[in-house]
Amino acid sequence: MKNFGPFISRHGLDTHGLVNTGDVHWNLPVARLYEAALRRNEAVLAPEGPLMADTGVHTGRSPNDKFVVREPSSEGDIWWGDVNRDVSQEVFDNLLNKIKAFVQGRELFVFDGYAGADPEHRLRVRVINENAWQNLFARNMFIRDEEGTTLGDFEPEFTVINMPGLEAAPEVDGTRSGTFVLLDFGRRMAIIGGTQYAGEIKKSIFTVMNYLLPKKGIMAMHCSANYRQEGDEQHSALFFGLSGTGKTTLSADPDRTLIGDDEHGWSDRGIFNFEGGCYAKAIRLDPKNEPEIYKTTQLFGTILENVVYDEETRKVDFDDASKTENTRVSYPLEHLDNVDLGGAAGHPEHVVFLTCDAFGVLPPISRLSEEQAMYHFLAGYTAKVAGTEKGVTEPTATFSACFGAPFMPLHPGVYARLLGEKISSHGAKVWLVNTGWTGGPHGVGSRMKLRYTRRMVNAALNGELDAAPTAVDPIFGLEIPTAVDGVPSELLFPRQTWNDVDAYDAQAKKLAQMFIENFEPFADGVDAAVLAAGPKVD
Repeated sequence: MKNFGPFISRHGLDTHGLVNTGDVHWNLPVARLYEAALRRNEAVLAPEGPLMADTGVHTGRSPNDKFVVREPSSEGDIWWGDVNRDVSQEVFDNLLNKIKAFVQGRELFVFDGYAGADPEHRLRVRVINENAWQNLFARNMFIRDEEGTTLGDFEPEFTVINMPGLEAAPEVDGTRSGTFVLLDFGRRMAIIGGTQYAGEIKKSIFTVMNYLLPKKGIMAMHCSANYRQEGDEQHSALFFGLSGTGKTTLSADPDRTLIGDDEHGWSDRGIFNFEGGCYAKAIRLDPKNEPEIYKTTQLFGTILENVVYDEETRKVDFDDASKTENTRVSYPLEHLDNVDLGGAAGHPEHVVFLTCDAFGVLPPISRLSEEQAMYHFLAGYTAKVAGTEKGVTEPTATFSACFGAPFMPLHPGVYARLLGEKISSHGAKVWLVNTGWTGGPHGVGSRMKLRYTRRMVNAALNGELDAAPTAVDPIFGLEIPTAVDGVPSELLFPRQTWNDVDAYDAQAKKLAQMFIENFEPFADGVDAAVLAAGPKVD
């Protein structure tokens, strides 16, 4: 085994039990990772300079193949169930031993960096990859030490070993399939195999941050964040939502400064980004509607994942979903013009919950009371957008507690309590924004136009709606502005956009009943006022 690279840690791979490997490349710069990926036929070049890689059959996360090791240090804290499936230490150890055998004589790539822009709360992360392009992905997505001043002594606090070429044998290894994503909080290690989808790397560390930070009184959030600068003041906002609801798109606003697009913490000092890059959906990416994101797809250092391109010219067709609806673009924050590279801001003045309502029932924007905010945060209603997860081919209604249940190892009540305390302490206004369907459900109506959503969100963040007249939805109890400058008034009230109002009423009651049934597991753990803030069905 030989080590190469500009910054090689004295805490080598042998500290993880990985020995007798082939050449190990440490903390390579972008150009050298490009060279390695091309030399190894892992990817091809797009005309403008991005690297294009395919992930095979896994074009999204595999949540049913993700497990948490049941071990003494974390067993009493984990919210065990369908989201956090348990696996024994023996299963983890056996798969780790398979990895140790798999890497014998194999070329590897190592990235050492950080999760968390706040130096007081950041996590030292090491990612060990079989593929060069996925090591570039880690370099894009986590926070880098560009000067390398600390990398020689870098000792990771959490390590991800990602070997997509190694598949588990379920009948022997105790997994559900050949794919495995296993987290061991006691050993502070995640092992991934049987999937080429790079998103598993970043979401594993997000899960780790969601476990560690609340223990320190810090809210860990699946949200994007930005701010508007006025003189010396920053007016920041958070955007919660699952993949496909618009977090990345709405936070990349040319009139506001981006902090980050997916994962943040909220401490006593304010908010901070977990990441050093963005991982945006690229399907049907429009340079007119999303110029900031589109620009990144033309830059060296960007990774285009599962996009369709011409084999001769390498020209990309962002409208082609024949591989997947979940085409992705990974890029460092430096690729954006209007971004805060420090990754932090003060306490947010606004909190926006984004939902993609496939039923076409919820209003495009509404103001939430503190009790409603807790209710909708715990409910986490949206739609799984096609391609985001394996097997999802069309929008499907779902409830994901805290707008990120797949990445929340603790009980949802822990996160809800922390968020409620932060909102109350700092007086943040809370909004529910539906980026989904209007005029009918999916298949009948149409998706809300982005320009209208932007206008409504900006009106909320700029204070235009603070004193605006409102009307209360009779079923969901949501406070809906009766007018927003630049938005057709009928769009604000979904019932008015349906041709058949009786069909709307039936659909609204159906969705309301789904809310009520979904909330039953939380009913005993919340105040009566929070429970009463949900929808009502006669």
